[in-house]
Amino acid sequence: MKPCDRAIRKTLELTERMIALADEGDSVREDSNCGILYGVLRDSAFRIRQLAEREREAHIRKGWWTE
Repeated sequence: MKPCDRAIRKTLELTERMIALADEGDSVREDSNCGILYGVLRDSAFRIRQLAEREREAHIRKGWWTE
């Protein structure tokens, strides 16, 4: 796997951890400010994941991406 593809894969893994952390934080929060924090974290993770998935698809189309 090319280094650029490994970085995309790591980014996708990171977004999954970000979403899990947002879910965990949201479940134990004690005020609405924390809810805002975890909402921003979750939204950011979804946006980053969307961008990384687009890049992965572009690399697949170019024939660069290998499992």
